[in-house]
Amino acid sequence: MSASAASLLPRVRDLSALRDAVSGFRRKGLRIGFVPTMGALHDGHLALVRHAKTLSDVVVVSVFVNPKQFAPHEDFDRYPRTEDKDAQLLESVGADLLYLPSVDLMYPAVFASSVHVEGPARELEGTFRPQFFDGVATVVMKLFNQVQPDVAVFGEKDYQQLQVVKTFVRDLDLPVNVVGMPTVREADGLALSSRNAYLSPDERQTAARLIVELNAVAEAVRSGGDREKALNTAKTNLLAAGFGPVDYVELRDADTLAVADAQTPNLRLLAAAWLGKTRLIDNIAV
Repeated sequence: MSASAASLLPRVRDLSALRDAVSGFRRKGLRIGFVPTMGALHDGHLALVRHAKTLSDVVVVSVFVNPKQFAPHEDFDRYPRTEDKDAQLLESVGADLLYLPSVDLMYPAVFASSVHVEGPARELEGTFRPQFFDGVATVVMKLFNQVQPDVAVFGEKDYQQLQVVKTFVRDLDLPVNVVGMPTVREADGLALSSRNAYLSPDERQTAARLIVELNAVAEAVRSGGDREKALNTAKTNLLAAGFGPVDYVELRDADTLAVADAQTPNLRLLAAAWLGKTRLIDNIAV
């Protein structure tokens, strides 16, 4: 393990050091919590760590910008990387270990496997980013095998991702409890995201319109209004506000993410739209 002068939080970069640390926790009978991230941490991530602390004795946080979930035209190279700041933030909320694997460690030259999930991975993000969920499922499976946590905490901001992870954990009998935590938002309702840093000042003002339109659709659905009309109105209003294209605004079964109908008991409203060069996603319960 090593620690920088700026932070006393232990950092490990190789698998043997991680396993030594995890073995030490296990020998003490400690319950291990885990929060996987891609770094560029914000208050939303810190809330996940705080929640993990309430569910476990020690919390491991990983920072790994996963190339397998980025398409060639996406922002892998420019995705913000702020290791020292991240370590300071994690130390401030009581994280116990920071795991920083390299791409070569996670995907050596002979790497030839992947995890593929159907069900909740279909459509929505699966349509617009077809490489995404295989990349997510593969890296999360590796991280679960490496960290061997008792509980892992994910944000509901990436709601479809959360359902994908829950699905393969259930299907493959992994001994980890996957917990979702409500989205953390700015004062104007914008969901916290590392990619919000890409927004210009004007775009940042406009970005809050996304949650406004989602709330309007949710209210229409709850009051028995015309669902299709409400969804189409939201798309039209987003385009008029400066978004474009709007990839989707859809009402789905909250558990399976299948298309919802009038008999679906639990509903989730999900949206993705571009604002300038930034793609924003959000979702709310209905």
